[in-house]
Order: sequence, then structure tokens, then C-alpha cells
Amino acid sequence: MATIEQLGYSAFFIALTCFIAIVARKLNERMSKDGLVKDLFFEAIAAAELCGCCFELIVVADNFGVATYAVFLFALTIWWGRSWGSATACPYTYMEQIVEGEVSMKEAALKIWAQLMGGCAIFRYVQLYWWLELAETHEGRAFEDCKADLQVNLYLGAFIEGFATLCCRLASKVISEKDAKFGAMIDSFIGTSLVVAAFNYSGGYFNPVLATALKWGCAGNSALEHIIVYWIGSCVGAVLSVPLFKTATFRELFLTEKPKAD
Repeated sequence: MATIEQLGYSAFFIALTCFIAIVARKLNERMSKDGLVKDLFFEAIAAAELCGCCFELIVVADNFGVATYAVFLFALTIWWGRSWGSATACPYTYMEQIVEGEVSMKEAALKIWAQLMGGCAIFRYVQLYWWLELAETHEGRAFEDCKADLQVNLYLGAFIEGFATLCCRLASKVISEKDAKFGAMIDSFIGTSLVVAAFNYSGGYFNPVLATALKWGCAGNSALEHIIVYWIGSCVGAVLSVPLFKTATFRELFLTEKPKAD
């Protein structure tokens, strides 16, 4: 049976990963000139931090339950929002910017490539910690075969990932425009709640880089199925959020100030 001590090893690893990312960001800030290359390193660092922590969150969910996993994810989402700066560690933010005309295809492709490199490369660091088997929850983890999280029909899985991503992006845009008090906490709560809701269906990744780093090649999904669910599903949902956010109906429902009753 998993113990609090074993949970402590997971918490330590997550904290260590965040600390290493802080140091890496500071080094990049000092050593790189302002420009695209510097931004690429920031994206790679953010993706590595995200995926490194989420590898360990799988251990937390498997041994301590989804509720404990949700608490960790909620806190981490707030932390990442405050520490990443302009980096997103998520491809569809740049796809949205392409639609908005804010970034070129070339720049977006390079940043997505940097995210993938950072997210996928971090597994060796995770594997080393698991190989030490400091906690019983890590026994056999380092070299075990992984299993895909998709538990529903392929197209239903893509719909779940896409619809939840759409909801997440719309919520973030509304919170950002309203400049809501405790906006980061509200945004994190909404995102975490959607992840938990989708957890037993598609895995609740809502981020193609995260899904690829953690689950690419795992038993249960072909490469094409993975792309349809976690890339096409999420990216379509995110891109749809751009025109939907601008519609008069949506803005009237969520952004127009309602007159107060006398």
C-alpha cells in the first residue's frame, strides 16, 4: 500500500524538476541573445518541465488516486503560469496565433519543434530517477512497457480532447480579457476539472506535446490514432476557439456586463 513517505518522493521529484527548470531559464536569460533562439530554448525548457512533472503525476494518480493527482496538477498549473513567461509548452497556442496573423508559419513550426524536443528528451532524466527505485511506487517503472490511455472510441476520444481544449481556451480568453481577480486560480481550477473529467476516457491531456512525450508508441494506439486524438482533436478545438470567442453571441453571454437590478 502506498504511503505518505512514498508520495514525498514524488513531490520531491516534481519540486526538483521545477527547480532545475528555474536554473535553466536563468541561464538561458543570461547567456542567450534576445530573439528566436532564446525563445526556442524557453519553449524547450517549459515543455521539459511540464512533461517531467507529468510523468511523475502518472505515478501519483496510479498510487494515490485522481484526487491527489488533481491537487498536484492544480498547484503546478498556477506555478507554470507564473514562471514560464511567454513560453507555452503547447503547440496549439501558436496555431491560434497563426490564425490571428500574429506569428509566421516558420516561427510557429520551430517553436513546436523545440517543445517536442524538450518534452521527449526529458524522459531519460525521469527514467534515471525511477531506476533508483527510492520508493516502492517506482519499482519496475523505468523500463516497463507503457499503455495508451484512450478507453473509448477513437473519434469520441478526439471529440473529448477537442471539446475540452475548446472549453479551456475559451475560459482562458475570457479570464484574460476580464482580468479577473484570482484569474490564475480560476483558470487552473477549470483546466484541472476538465482533465479529471476526461481522465478515464482519453487521459485528459489537452496538449499534443504532453500526450506525445508521455504516450507515443504505447500499446493500445497506433501512431495514426494518437495523431487523430491528441493532435488533430486538441488543435481543432483550440483553433475553433478563436472565431467562437469573437462571436457576438459568445461575448454577450460571457463578457457583457449585466445591468444590476435596483
